[in-house]
Amino acid sequence: MRLVFMGSPQFAVPPLEYLLAEKYQVAVVYTQPDRPAGRGRGLLSSPVKQAAEARGLRVVQPASLKAAGVVEQLKGFEPDVIVVAAFGQILPKSVLALPRLGCLNIHPSLLPCFRGASPVASAILAGEDFTGVSIMVMDQGLDTGPVLARAQIPISPRDTTGSLTARLSCLGARLLGEALVGWGRGELTPQPQNEAGATHCSPIAKGEGEIDWRLPAVDVWRRVRAFNPWPGCYTRWRGKSLKIIEAAPLAGEQTPGAGRVVALDSKAGFGVATGDGILGVYRVQLEGKKEISAGEFLRGQRDFIGAVLPLP
Repeated sequence: MRLVFMGSPQFAVPPLEYLLAEKYQVAVVYTQPDRPAGRGRGLLSSPVKQAAEARGLRVVQPASLKAAGVVEQLKGFEPDVIVVAAFGQILPKSVLALPRLGCLNIHPSLLPCFRGASPVASAILAGEDFTGVSIMVMDQGLDTGPVLARAQIPISPRDTTGSLTARLSCLGARLLGEALVGWGRGELTPQPQNEAGATHCSPIAKGEGEIDWRLPAVDVWRRVRAFNPWPGCYTRWRGKSLKIIEAAPLAGEQTPGAGRVVALDSKAGFGVATGDGILGVYRVQLEGKKEISAGEFLRGQRDFIGAVLPLP
């Protein structure tokens, strides 16, 4: 089976490595163009490009799959199947129609739930107990194609988008392997998605990370986890951003006015009053400083307990 692989972020690296370990013929890897990054704004390659070049694979980085000559170039690689994992571009109909076995997408949700750009963060925000991975035969819709395989895992109370994405990536790699074998042999029948159960999720915007302390503590806690590592969940202290890295809602606590900082008996952190309950905070990062425990932060900010953090 001759493959073309399309992917860009770290989520797509384990599936690519799985294909290579299983001796699939990866003819070429498509990934997003290098982007300016960091203070120096130097060009940064995607994790998939770095992984592909380290293994001697050919890499193509089109700005758009609709650009002149791109489809003809892709056709020249003669793929039996195109595997897509968070590529970052919409595949036009001309690309979808190229391979004889179609285009298979690794989507990190249990489709039809959480179609769209932020399925992992959205599952945490919704308070789901489980999520998973779906291998889908792509069509022209947004994550609407029929599903070849699904696999489910629990969401831990300590999971962030970063940790959960890493687990789903490895799960997706294994599931892709199973699906490719069955699909190539004609043993799998794609199952149409139930449109009545479909939910959608939009891209996460940077401004969503600012904490509104009027929300319930449980909701703020979910946002802390869902927006880790990006865009981060933060409040403001003395004109600087204070990122909340680790937190948990506390049961049975009296709630003063939203945003007021209170001491905790454990001294391992501090609490912040919310619209419903206290959020215990255990790791933070003040703008321009390194990440530290909340206890360390309090030792350097003697007047923090009793302060009222601003509302957006």
